[in-house]
Amino acid sequence: MDLDFTDDQSALRDTLRTFFEKESSTAAVRAAEPLGFDAALWRKVVDLGLAAIAVPEHLGGGGAGFVELAIAAECLGQSLAPVPLIEAAVANDLIASLSEGGSWSADAGSSSSGGPDDRLESLTARAVAGELLATLALHPVTGDLARLVPAGAVADLVAVLRGDELLLLRQPDRGPAAPGGAVDNLGALPLADCAIDTEHALVLARGPAAVRAYRRALSRWELLTGAALFGLGSKALDIGVDYVMQRKAFGVLIGTFQTIQHRLADNAIALDGARLLAYEAAWAQDENLPTADTSATMAFLFAAETAYKTASEVLHFHGGYGYTLEYDIQLYFRRAKAWSLVAGDSRAAYARLAHRVFGAAPAQAEAQAPAPAPAPAERAG
Repeated sequence: MDLDFTDDQSALRDTLRTFFEKESSTAAVRAAEPLGFDAALWRKVVDLGLAAIAVPEHLGGGGAGFVELAIAAECLGQSLAPVPLIEAAVANDLIASLSEGGSWSADAGSSSSGGPDDRLESLTARAVAGELLATLALHPVTGDLARLVPAGAVADLVAVLRGDELLLLRQPDRGPAAPGGAVDNLGALPLADCAIDTEHALVLARGPAAVRAYRRALSRWELLTGAALFGLGSKALDIGVDYVMQRKAFGVLIGTFQTIQHRLADNAIALDGARLLAYEAAWAQDENLPTADTSATMAFLFAAETAYKTASEVLHFHGGYGYTLEYDIQLYFRRAKAWSLVAGDSRAAYARLAHRVFGAAPAQAEAQAPAPAPAPAERAG
């Protein structure tokens, strides 16, 4: 394993850092609230080809890998860019892979004109081209409603697992200027509850193949969100270092206080570990290793914990100022909490990870976990 960037990857990182610093200032992030979506910025991201960078070239994508996507996610996290790049990239990869594989046609039926196969081919091409915004529901559904879908308030297409069917939902035509059904949350995310209309939904896959494809898409969302959380945490740390080297207490810079120095150093070391895990998980996905999904979950959970701890401590270094809307650190603090909560209770995720790695019985793993936390909507806003 060699996690050093190639020359092309280093150039991509430098380009995207410059792009997001210019196009997603904290003023732009604030202007996109409360929905958390900047349609003009999203169009620029699409024009760069980022949402389809991992889709094979013969399907209209960039033909790159998840290391490149992780670089983009890190840069997005540093600037808190209000665009659903991660969700769209994962959904585009999922839809394109199933469309190319043809597994859906045997399940959904085929038609020589205007049937499910023609519709899926058209929707896939439009999503990859950026004409439609696709997203992924992070939780399997049992009824007729997918809850708290990331980017669900602005997405045109939603991939959902219901039972052993992987469905592609076509959202009502509303345009980015008229988002629908957004759920209020303190993280300023375009979350929405999406209705499942099976009469007009396309079946992407059924049976074990559908479940495997969905789980792989979730793991890719985890690794990319882990990279974004690392980017968020690293920027929060920079904000903290700059602040403690300017703020004085008792006539001296608070950055000279040993307890603050130690906490900043601990956070810096933890962030290095989060970066390593995120890019190792991305590399494992590109190499199609059997440990890829486990690595993705590890990267996500550790990055979520590290980013929140870093942002929280930096906010406390600001004192009472940190909680005011005028200071940028509160933007990072709220998102450090909310981005990970979209996936649900982290303690349950740790229990499932322990079962996957150590083979403990699920009941035992759940019994050893703390009591369940409130639902994401209650925790995030």
